[in-house]
Amino acid sequence: MQETRDSISDIWGERTPYVGDWPVRVDERTLAAPERWVQSACVLCSNGCALDIGVRDGRIVGVRGRAVDIVNRGRLGPKGLHSWEANNSPDRLTHPLIRRNGRLERASWDEAMDLIVRRSQEIIREHSSGAIGFYTSGQLFIEEYYTLAVIGKAGLGTPHMDGNTRLCTATAAAALKESFGSDGQPGSYDDLDTTEAILHVGHNIASQQTVLWMRILDRRRGPNPPKLVVIDPRRTFTAAEADIHLAPRVGTNVPVMNGLLHLIIEAGQIDRAFIEAHTIGFDNLRQVVSQWSPERVEALAGVPAAQLREAAHILGGARSLVSSVLQGVYQSMQATAAAVQVNNLHIIRGLIGKPGCGILQMNGQPTAQNTRECGADGDMPGFRNWGNHEHIAQLARLWNVDIDRIPHWSPPTHAMQIFRYAEQGSIKLLWISATNPAVSMPDLPRIRRILGRDDLFVVVQDAFLTETTEFADVVLPAAIWGEKTGTFTNVSRTVHISRKAVEPPGAARADLDIFLDYAQRMDFRDKDGAPLIQWQDAEGAFEAWKACTRGRPCDYSGMSYAKLSEGSGIQWPCNERYPDGTPHLYTDGVFNTAADYCETYGQDFDTGASVPQEEYRAHDPQGRALIKAADYRPPHELPDDDYPLWLTTGRLVYHFHTRTKTGRAPSLYEAAPDAYVQLSPEDAARYGIGNGDWVEVESRRGRVVEPARIGDIEPGLVFIPFHYGYWDKPERARAANELTLTEWDPVSKQPHFKYAAVRIRKVEAPRR
Repeated sequence: MQETRDSISDIWGERTPYVGDWPVRVDERTLAAPERWVQSACVLCSNGCALDIGVRDGRIVGVRGRAVDIVNRGRLGPKGLHSWEANNSPDRLTHPLIRRNGRLERASWDEAMDLIVRRSQEIIREHSSGAIGFYTSGQLFIEEYYTLAVIGKAGLGTPHMDGNTRLCTATAAAALKESFGSDGQPGSYDDLDTTEAILHVGHNIASQQTVLWMRILDRRRGPNPPKLVVIDPRRTFTAAEADIHLAPRVGTNVPVMNGLLHLIIEAGQIDRAFIEAHTIGFDNLRQVVSQWSPERVEALAGVPAAQLREAAHILGGARSLVSSVLQGVYQSMQATAAAVQVNNLHIIRGLIGKPGCGILQMNGQPTAQNTRECGADGDMPGFRNWGNHEHIAQLARLWNVDIDRIPHWSPPTHAMQIFRYAEQGSIKLLWISATNPAVSMPDLPRIRRILGRDDLFVVVQDAFLTETTEFADVVLPAAIWGEKTGTFTNVSRTVHISRKAVEPPGAARADLDIFLDYAQRMDFRDKDGAPLIQWQDAEGAFEAWKACTRGRPCDYSGMSYAKLSEGSGIQWPCNERYPDGTPHLYTDGVFNTAADYCETYGQDFDTGASVPQEEYRAHDPQGRALIKAADYRPPHELPDDDYPLWLTTGRLVYHFHTRTKTGRAPSLYEAAPDAYVQLSPEDAARYGIGNGDWVEVESRRGRVVEPARIGDIEPGLVFIPFHYGYWDKPERARAANELTLTEWDPVSKQPHFKYAAVRIRKVEAPRR
């Protein structure tokens, strides 16, 4: 066994202080000496660290970081170093299953696919293709998402396709579109190497992107360290490192950001020349935020006025700034409105499009960026605008189909609405790939009722039996990372290739092969009678995707499998102008907001109502950034006499999503084997609860029973990690989403996991 460091007990490893160029440190963990190494990248968080897979006797035996890569310089986190062991888990699915007489039974691929095709054709005949929906993931590859998008949009012609990225990253896309006209991060991870200040808003980066946090820790231990401001209601690892930690009450991100913007504008710490030349909307922002004095912010959000002033002093005085945003904003009240205020901070200070100045509207999953780019969620491929006729015509020409075959009469259906249609009975077939909604969706009692409907045919494509496969009519065994070839893109727009290292177990197939098989059996054709899908493998799919992106913001046309295999990952856009990619967008102060080019015409932050195309064109921004203000709106469910506490949910450093992989890596499992409820010492004393006591947490939707963990949280707030479901038989209700509510942001449609009213009481230990 070779292990360069114990990442379980020492999560971030040894410091390598620096400023300028982040030093190399290669992390490696293998259980046997590899016979060969295969190029890949980690898919256990949105950082996308480059690594090599070690192979011996046809099995994965370990990984090592790739020193050459711009993303991680050889470093890997605990999930990256350990989770590959799930590939070798003995409970992998190895053959299709079909439900017969109430039980899932072994079947052949022909039996399974023929049944899916037969049901698809019956449903199309009886109800139209609008009765078919797809709910995918943030863990497939570009080639798989794009193939699925073409099948759905040009083959079936259904608007009902979204990913579980709706739960974790939809607000990132919405915020970027609202401010800059299209999705796509303006800056890069490289900006951390030189910046003077860092702001994390609702982002516990120390636990979620451990390698990116190593980069920040190394900067903070080197010369001229950047100041760090953290906004988070809990004292997390990230907050503990901060120079200023603002701990607002749940649901008050907008007042806190407005207070900061007010102080910075009042102090004159803005770039007036940039504002006048490159933006629209500053006067309205100034008027709205002027109402948010530090004292008013303190009264509503609980953030001391003096602390707010200290934070504004750092953020307003720094000559460069990197900001990151994640679920504490995205899954909370006014998600898009709050995320946009972080964009506004950079816009009014002119800190965008240059070194050391980056906005990282983070993604929740490793390939979430590609769900959005490829059109496998509620967007059109290549950041095209569903309301722009010419953009849809471009897709129709590309796919050689009639334009009316592509559903564009309304926005693509988001995941929450897909499940609502299934609940109402209008969606008859729901195809779920690489995700586990029976644990990850809000209000699980309702989700179980939907998936269990007799009139809903459920297809689940996964590597393991999960809580969701319990409701499946057909289960398709999928190959996972390391068992197939494909590409994916991280938050920093860096594209990596992940090559097949070993064969999948049994008869498991790559998701791409499953989609290609379905397209062939459904006999999808273009308008000349040729097969609609004209590629047969991953590289062919990538070449088709490149053609789709040419001329769009996410331009991949200068990439190839060969180029991606030469060393480091490559940032898009990569084309004739940027043959090696580029670290910054908008270096000329021209944004993607022109009416003919933009991905959206915008939405109202309070209602979600779309801005009409005619109205947008009448005030065409013509490349100027959009400064959009927002005022405070309270959460839709508040604590009261019956449910007096706030609940918030989140992630742990050792697990990903619903633990289908990380729960099968022994060291990760043992590091965090069970859920818990975190309480403040004040609330624990009030309810007579000690550390380790069992606590029932109940909302209006359900109840769970968890052991208590006391400390590092504000009074009135309780926290439960969301990873834990039921596949490893806890013999008690413990999934955090038994408690969460069915509400979502009006713009991004991302559910609100960060607040719900609950009550607690001490109970006896559950029987084992």
